[in-house]
Amino acid sequence: MKAVGKGYTKIDGMALATGKPVYTEDMAPKDALVIKILRSPHAYAKIISIDTKAAEAIEGVECILTYKDVPNVRFTLAGQTYPELSPYDRLILDSVVRYVGDEVAIVAAADERTALKALRLIKVKYEVLKPVLNFEESMDNEAIVHTEDDVHCNFEIGMEKERNIVCSTNATFGNVEEELKKCDIVIENTYYTQAQAHAMMETYRAYSCYDYAGRMVIVSSTQIPFHVKRHVSRALGIPASKIRVIKPRIGGGFGGKQTASVEIFPSLVTMKTGKPAIIIYDRKETFSATTSRHAMRLKVRLGAMKDGTIKVIDIEGLSDQGAYGEHAPTTFSVSGEKTLPLYNKTAAARFSGYVVYTNKMPAGALRGYGATQGAFALESAINELSAKLNMDPTEIRLKNIMKAGEKNIAYDEILLSSSLDKCIEEGKKMIGWNEKFPSREVSPNVVRAVGMAVTMQGSGIANVDTATVEIRLNDDGNYTLFTGATDMGTGSDTILSQMAAEILDTSMENITVHSADTDISPFDPGSYASSTTYVTGMAAVRASEDLVSKIKEAGAKLLGVTVGEVDFENDAVRVIGKEEFITIKSIAERVIVGPDSKQLMGSGTYGSPISPPPFVAGFAEVEVDKETGKVDLIDYAAVIDCGTVINPKLARIQAEGGLVQGIGMAMYEDVKYNFKGKMDTDSFMQYKIPNRKDINSVRVAFEESYEPTGPFGAKSIGEVVINTPPPAIAAAVYNAVGVNIRSLPITPEKVFTGMADSLTKIK
Repeated sequence: MKAVGKGYTKIDGMALATGKPVYTEDMAPKDALVIKILRSPHAYAKIISIDTKAAEAIEGVECILTYKDVPNVRFTLAGQTYPELSPYDRLILDSVVRYVGDEVAIVAAADERTALKALRLIKVKYEVLKPVLNFEESMDNEAIVHTEDDVHCNFEIGMEKERNIVCSTNATFGNVEEELKKCDIVIENTYYTQAQAHAMMETYRAYSCYDYAGRMVIVSSTQIPFHVKRHVSRALGIPASKIRVIKPRIGGGFGGKQTASVEIFPSLVTMKTGKPAIIIYDRKETFSATTSRHAMRLKVRLGAMKDGTIKVIDIEGLSDQGAYGEHAPTTFSVSGEKTLPLYNKTAAARFSGYVVYTNKMPAGALRGYGATQGAFALESAINELSAKLNMDPTEIRLKNIMKAGEKNIAYDEILLSSSLDKCIEEGKKMIGWNEKFPSREVSPNVVRAVGMAVTMQGSGIANVDTATVEIRLNDDGNYTLFTGATDMGTGSDTILSQMAAEILDTSMENITVHSADTDISPFDPGSYASSTTYVTGMAAVRASEDLVSKIKEAGAKLLGVTVGEVDFENDAVRVIGKEEFITIKSIAERVIVGPDSKQLMGSGTYGSPISPPPFVAGFAEVEVDKETGKVDLIDYAAVIDCGTVINPKLARIQAEGGLVQGIGMAMYEDVKYNFKGKMDTDSFMQYKIPNRKDINSVRVAFEESYEPTGPFGAKSIGEVVINTPPPAIAAAVYNAVGVNIRSLPITPEKVFTGMADSLTKIK
């Protein structure tokens, strides 16, 4: 292949490196009104009164909006294809505030200083209510987060809001209890994963204005432009035909910008005033007034035979949703859907549990989307089972993992592609497993050890999301690719160009990508669910093939032969077996321009009935100080099966970034609240992410498989890479000092306390 499989640099790479791309804030009109939000200081309260007179009297204040001034329509901010599974439980502004940071009033002023001054002059009286802050105490708590009658769902998701239950699930395959009785050994433990922040470089921001035709134009740093359009239409009562959403460059999202956290506010101000308006969240707001990863409690029961065959997997979950229900049912279900199928020797499997409301910032989408939490629990349990059976954890996995051509009792689909067994074998070599497992002393107080885990994810959302790509032949013989996919720094524009260039048999320089403008781009659900390479990529392949057929037809006509007599290669239509040909440039000039002109455009749409899983085998080497409990990550090796690697350079960057986020979740990151529900970790001074010195060595290798339903055999890579570090590092810590850390993050305090408890038990 000429383009696919080659390590092209990102088509916007140099521009990014030199600061040339235009981001949202750069595009905003200079006279745009500046929006600031007055936020609740209480975790749960009713607004008794709001006095805005003094604030409105300030020169430069354009408008101040409270719950009395905005539409009273329930909606969700979740970036999901309609009809969304997430409940409609939000208002733009409400008379009840449900977490510290919830919106109370919107201020729009001529500049930021004036807007901030106005915020300080607004006087609000609250009736403070008792909040529910511990998600393990939420169900049937006396404090009910949503008491209103108009909260509703598009589907039956098991909502019982009077019990603080957002949704519930029970996916059972086989008879779990009966099969457990037949097992030689049963492992039962409970694991906790924490809330994690996205920590993207560019905070949330959007601006809005009316165009010359009186249509609302929204420019936003978003992963979901088409979903933003629908949310704004519903919330403000504006016809969707009167809204245009444009996505410029994005400074990172990691799932956070799959929730439409900010776009409604400037749109509302523009609608009220007729003027452009901009909102830019500061870092504190980004931490405390958007979304985080769902914290979860996962109780795991594993049943196995003495030879290591896993017969039962039973996971019971509880998920902390926070105050509003974005992504509640989908994230939770993925915790089971992307873990249970890993091991297919089971006779019974089950994933069940509840998602509950609390008076904390809402949880939402974050890279891994539930599979990260599920992987930590299940893989930690597998490692504990290995220790109990005195088996090498790599061997127990090789014995039980699902292989290509096989099915699983959970989710009855044949696995079409997998090289996970090869990933495990290669990972063992990279980390030096046979020489280092389980541990070795470096000094009397320092131990080095290794641990491992495997994981799977998906590629798009089966039977739900579809994408369309259009490719146009221009009059100069070059091409324009139109896509609604949102490149948020991942390089998806480059990947789509490579696929199109391969089919069109041309160079990348001949293709211009125009992406993510709802007026111009064909529909795409957005950048989430690991869908771009697989779903949008396949649409790009189909669009390119459609255009090739039209070019061949036009070229054959100009050459005076039939379509069956020509071939298409090297930017020309050539008569088979002869020297006659016509270049693409000549075809474009003669077909597109003139009295009989015809624009040649290819279109392709793709949505898959399956979501083929990529796989990762992750291996960690840690050093543990037995005197302090301090853990240092010495080396991390990950071997990835993402099908055909479209661009090795960009795939490696994606993998390394995801692994670092997983390492952060494993060892450093933790969204914390005080006893009143105020977030303590609302800045980078308190919320710690790993820096370069914390990481040491991160190494990535690929073991390609071939996915027949994907473009050129490709699957996804964006999310799966975050999942293995937490369980692999936890396993390495156990192998070093005999302490199982079942609650993330793995801190020195937890390790030290675990060692002390072990000594106490021995005594």
